[in-house]
Amino acid sequence: MESFKEKIPMIIAVIIVIALAVGAYYFLIVHKDQYYTQIDNTKIQEVSSTDDMRYEYTLTAYNKNGKEKEIKFKTSRELREGAYLELDVMQMRGVVNWKEVQQNELPEAVKTAMNIE
Repeated sequence: MESFKEKIPMIIAVIIVIALAVGAYYFLIVHKDQYYTQIDNTKIQEVSSTDDMRYEYTLTAYNKNGKEKEIKFKTSRELREGAYLELDVMQMRGVVNWKEVQQNELPEAVKTAMNIE
């Protein structure tokens, strides 16, 4: 029979695997980042789709710190030109939700990055 000291490396390995699995689940499945963008209807494409998502936007978006990222997302309709959106973005799934926000609701770093006074 093995002593407890001989089992310690196996116990530590199991704990590390569990911690990595929980971390991966959180960052890939649960965690969402918010990005902000402004609708530019020159950056829309009509796509053939089997569901209701007939349009795809490719827009420059910014996180709360002003970091830029190009984001693609689909919608069922053409959105209002110039509208500001808050996008919920998941690592693996992309944009999972969006809502229109007012200019005064944008974080200051986003306003700076978008050259909004």
